[in-house]
Amino acid sequence: MGIFQIFTLLGALGMFLYGMNLMSSGLQKAAGERLRGFLSAMTSNPFKGVLTGLGITSVIQSSSATTVMVVSFVNAGLLTLAQAIGVIMGANIGTTVTAWLVAWLGFKADISLLAVPFMLFGFLFSNSKKNQRQNIGELIVGFCLLFLGLSFMKESVPDLNETPEVLAFVKAWSSYGFGSVLIFLAFGTVLTLVLQSSSATMAITLIMLSMGWIPFNMACAMVLGENIGTTITANIAASVGNTQAKRAAMSHTIFNVFGVIWALILFKPFLGLVGVVTSTLFGLPNPAAEGFAVSVANSPESTAALYGLSMLHTLFNTINTFILVWLIKYIEKAVVWIIKAPKNQEGEVFRLKYISAGPLATPELATEQAFDEIIHFAQISQKGLEYAREAIRETDSDKFEELRGKLVKYEEISDRIEYEIASFLNAVSAGDISKDTSLKVKAMYKIIGELESLGDSGESISRILSRRNIHNKSFDEETVKKLDSMVDTVADAYDVMIANLMAAHKGQLVEISNAYNAEERINNLRSDLRDSEIEAIENNRKNYQTSVYYMDIVNAFERMGDFLINISQDLERAFALK
Repeated sequence: MGIFQIFTLLGALGMFLYGMNLMSSGLQKAAGERLRGFLSAMTSNPFKGVLTGLGITSVIQSSSATTVMVVSFVNAGLLTLAQAIGVIMGANIGTTVTAWLVAWLGFKADISLLAVPFMLFGFLFSNSKKNQRQNIGELIVGFCLLFLGLSFMKESVPDLNETPEVLAFVKAWSSYGFGSVLIFLAFGTVLTLVLQSSSATMAITLIMLSMGWIPFNMACAMVLGENIGTTITANIAASVGNTQAKRAAMSHTIFNVFGVIWALILFKPFLGLVGVVTSTLFGLPNPAAEGFAVSVANSPESTAALYGLSMLHTLFNTINTFILVWLIKYIEKAVVWIIKAPKNQEGEVFRLKYISAGPLATPELATEQAFDEIIHFAQISQKGLEYAREAIRETDSDKFEELRGKLVKYEEISDRIEYEIASFLNAVSAGDISKDTSLKVKAMYKIIGELESLGDSGESISRILSRRNIHNKSFDEETVKKLDSMVDTVADAYDVMIANLMAAHKGQLVEISNAYNAEERINNLRSDLRDSEIEAIENNRKNYQTSVYYMDIVNAFERMGDFLINISQDLERAFALK
């Protein structure tokens, strides 16, 4: 095998993987919103959850994308962990569609002959001015590249029949009985980890089987290994994520490892079932029969082996789901026990709650997690407002310093959350996203900037109060009540802003008159308080220096109102229903 042939093989594999990613990306951009709505509506019981995961994954051809959506919905409270486990089970069945597409269109029908002509349609669609047609164009190009890559892989792999020594070496690994099964299972696991794609590993396994490199039972062992490999990838991705992301990934691991264990224990009977089902449905030789071997490509034996391997993948996940769907609540308890929530719950609130590792392969769906995180950011910011209220009321110096420390902490937290969300959005923007999503991401950048400024305002109020205390000044009861009314008005504006964020996230934002009304109330109250304070100073009823601190705080709250209305305006420009 020459160096050029090796690079051709690697290039063909890269084309296959790129085509798979492009096809999945195009499908997500074309149908992402509908799929998210379908996911949230169709999970009222475990069986609907399984069907939902199966349907979505069959459409977008990416179980990882489905899992990302599931984790996001769990974190947002739209799905329970138990419902998410059901969807993940269905996603495992849905991902088997890829094997059938590759086996049928890639080997039997050889759609690669039509791939190049279809590229013309993909190019024409991708140059359309309409977003949806561009997404369909991307889907067509990805579909064509996938099968072109598969065709080049088949052509570039060497014919081992021409090198008997190499063929004998490969087949020697198949002569250790059950030990060989474990060897090929490990090989499938490692190959999936290296390629980061169970679909690519499945395609390579189908090629090796169709060319007679490995017997049918060893190819089946590789497929079982691929099911373990894809869960390790998910756990590595979730290791830097939040608790729910880790639990969702762990439930996927439990599902697949349990399945591999029973499949290994019943390996021969299970292969026998696969062989009988394949030969009965398609009228082909039994690939699990004694003495079955593939010697010629495109022969009935080759077709039986390809269909048999795809059937094993489907039956494995279907049977496994049928067994475990009744045990979802126990799987949930197991993952909660294995992945424990942090002991310091207060500290957990201040970490990224909805953004987890792994979604960047699906940037269209990752924006959902970013928006969930922004809503969480706004809720954290609102808690800082309550600490400002308490600091204004507090007369004990030690307790005031404790509250001031919390306001400083909240300012640091807002800086950190802004940075982490912005970093996440940077990575999302670097991906291939639609124009609508790009507009929304730009709005998100502005919104997190405004939320960070709100955190700065709370810390600024604490500094004003500290200067007041240093100069031994204090607010009388009437002044505290006035400031309390200002806090109430700003709190109402916070509620309006968060309500608008949630409406925009659900695609229900129409207009923001509520935000304009809230800002007007803040401005009017600021003007009334300022005018009454100036009058009191002129009539010598108030100490001038104390009044300066008072008005500085009132102005700080008024600026918070400006930041709040800015957020709603950003939402209206990017998210309001047109």
